[in-house]
Amino acid sequence: MRSPEALVNVVTTDLGAITRGRPVVESRLEKIARSGVGWVPANLSITPFNSIADPNPWGSTGDLRLIPDLGARFRTAGTGAATPFDMVAADIVELDGTPWLGCSRTLLKDALADLKAQAGLSMIAAVEQEFRVFDAGFGAAHAFSIGAMRRADPFCPALVAALEEAGVEPEMILAEYGNEQFEITHAPADALAAADRAVAIREITRETARVMGWRASFAPKTALTEVGNGVHIPFSFADAGGRPATYDALGPGGLSRQAGAFCAGVLRHLSAITVLTAASVPSYYRLKPHNWSSSYTWLAERDREASLRICPTVTIGGRDRASQYNIEFRVADATANPYLSLAAIVRAGLEGMRAGLPAPPLVSGDPTLMSDAERDALGLVRLPQSLPEALEAFLSDKTVTGWFHPLLVETFDGIKRHEIARLASLDESAVCDLYGTIF
Repeated sequence: MRSPEALVNVVTTDLGAITRGRPVVESRLEKIARSGVGWVPANLSITPFNSIADPNPWGSTGDLRLIPDLGARFRTAGTGAATPFDMVAADIVELDGTPWLGCSRTLLKDALADLKAQAGLSMIAAVEQEFRVFDAGFGAAHAFSIGAMRRADPFCPALVAALEEAGVEPEMILAEYGNEQFEITHAPADALAAADRAVAIREITRETARVMGWRASFAPKTALTEVGNGVHIPFSFADAGGRPATYDALGPGGLSRQAGAFCAGVLRHLSAITVLTAASVPSYYRLKPHNWSSSYTWLAERDREASLRICPTVTIGGRDRASQYNIEFRVADATANPYLSLAAIVRAGLEGMRAGLPAPPLVSGDPTLMSDAERDALGLVRLPQSLPEALEAFLSDKTVTGWFHPLLVETFDGIKRHEIARLASLDESAVCDLYGTIF
């Protein structure tokens, strides 16, 4: 019997955070890398519910190409499936090879190029993701415990091995606080590579679970009574010589001048970019005070309810702080496209750098216990509390919408309005159930 033909999935992640693409025969991949494989503009308007948002600016006309980036290929035989998992991230281009306005991967590339051109900095990032496993039949176990890990055996070792073989450089998998919840992290990388890895982690995790007869969900809330699944994006900067450029011992909280201005820009535009980083209706069931997630625009040291958290550094054994120092963006989940999330963070930070903004104040304490005057003095603003509110904040900030082509803004708006209308008749528990099956 002839063995199955090896297929490689040439993929793009859309505005609904679903990774779609075309499978191609492996022997033709290098040829396809030169001229691409066909794609359609209206695919950008496909919603997570497998419907095309209507109206949309694309209709049934037009053709594009997916150009695989062979340096962003993730292949592993370790998921347990009958054939290897094989995925390569692609850029969407016009038929003449020029970048297409709706390619989120290109949007991140362009933002990173501007960061380098305008500030002389490169961004190093990671995407830490939480997920929940269903249908495994686990009994009760203590959070963060050995038992919680071992009851899932061999899932965690198999997943780490598959991710390692795929080139993701996993650092850690742990049983998290929530019921049947895990978190997977990877080594810091160039921000574009970090976004590629985030997509690969989601897909390889889902496949590894599926082969075991389970289901892995990255949805921000899989049940109202359960702990939510967040995405944390730690980042730092390197200068043109590759040296750490985020830390300054004399700066507030250790922030360099450029890093402080970057953080100020992110916080200034955070309400508007929240819909790009926490992009679904159930995202806002999770972004609430006292939920170990973000709810106000604030910078803090080592506080896991801050929007921007200055992460701890270790001085044991005389370790250097500068090489460890990073800032964590915490207003994110896996219903957001990771390329778009990182592009929005970079663009907002660049606005702060261009304006020469001072570093935001370091906030300590509970914002919900502060008076309005105290919050105003610290620049604390409540984040949007629903998807409609977040979408309105996005559309109202002309600086933020100005980062994107009007047709992309129109498409994103249409998808989100379709989502809001689609869920209008469902209660919150039913919404959680639905998203638990989609993400």
